[in-house]
Amino acid sequence: MLRINDRITIEDWELVEQFIRASGPGGQNVNKVSSAVELRFEAERSPNLPDAVKRRLQRLAGRRWTKDGAVVIQVQEERSQARNREIARERLAALVLQATLVPKRRVPTKVSQNQKRKRVDAKKARSEVKETRGWER
Repeated sequence: MLRINDRITIEDWELVEQFIRASGPGGQNVNKVSSAVELRFEAERSPNLPDAVKRRLQRLAGRRWTKDGAVVIQVQEERSQARNREIARERLAALVLQATLVPKRRVPTKVSQNQKRKRVDAKKARSEVKETRGWER
């Protein structure tokens, strides 16, 4: 079981782990050991996630969100399979936790009349300075 916060937990049956061979350096070991982890979380079918969290998770996951509504996280940073597994679970927990946060609604603001006037006055003053420069005609 993966605990996200007080209200949300992800059960083990919702997670599917697949171990694959990692690419990159590692010598002869890289061809023998499947140390990379592909963690798949069926978010769309999860009974523990509210719909709003699912929508935000889909937006945050980006390319990691599949067409069938799963979040796929691949980790191959460490040589240890167990450590890669921990990292994948931590990343999933962080992603779901970030999706639980409701974004603050942006309040549109307007430039005040005084600021507009000050900007125009400054442009006029600068224009006058430049106009008085140079040669006489």
